[in-house]
Amino acid sequence: MRAFIDERPGEVPVRGFLHVPETSSGDGLVLTHGAGANCQSPLLVGLANAFCEAGMTVLRCDLPFRQSRSHGPPMRGSAERDQQGLRRAVESIRQMVRGRVFLGGHSYGGRQGALLAAATPGLVDGLLLLSYPLHPPKRPSELRTAHFPSLQTPALFVSGTRDGFGTIEEMTAAVMLIPARTQLVPIGGAGHELMSKRNAAELPAVVESAFGAMFRNAAMHTSGLSRHDG
Repeated sequence: MRAFIDERPGEVPVRGFLHVPETSSGDGLVLTHGAGANCQSPLLVGLANAFCEAGMTVLRCDLPFRQSRSHGPPMRGSAERDQQGLRRAVESIRQMVRGRVFLGGHSYGGRQGALLAAATPGLVDGLLLLSYPLHPPKRPSELRTAHFPSLQTPALFVSGTRDGFGTIEEMTAAVMLIPARTQLVPIGGAGHELMSKRNAAELPAVVESAFGAMFRNAAMHTSGLSRHDG
């Protein structure tokens, strides 16, 4: 692992940490954080290590809003710049790998990745959406799914069974709006933070295994045998 900075005049900078595997699969993954965290969160570090051990080059990066302020949630109107930052991160890692490129994020970061992918079909080969914030807590009618019918990118959702931003039943119904292939992985007893002291040792491997299985089998499913699982 090493610090990574990609700064170009007039463009949103990419800042984070790069994990390079000893034996590469040729694929790359961009990972980013939620509204209250940064790329040093235990969840992202654990996942980056697990995916790197499986052969993927991983760039875990801070969103532009976090680069601008070390604490606090995103400012109103920051979403567009945060999506630009993710686009730049994808461009950065694409220069380092010869294979597929995936985009993942926790909560707010995952939502921005999904919005970006919906607006830019073909930008990445797949999404890893961790604790997707389906709606604000206790406000289930305010769904954040307007872009789901436009999302052409296969997506693996990972959600805790005690997540106040969306129950497993609500998530199951929501992902059916997505025309691309999807899979939902429930994490028993987990809340919105997803990782806890109880599951920290095994969670990264569970997520990597589910993601690897989904995308190793991608060729079979794009033949029309299946579009949705879970």
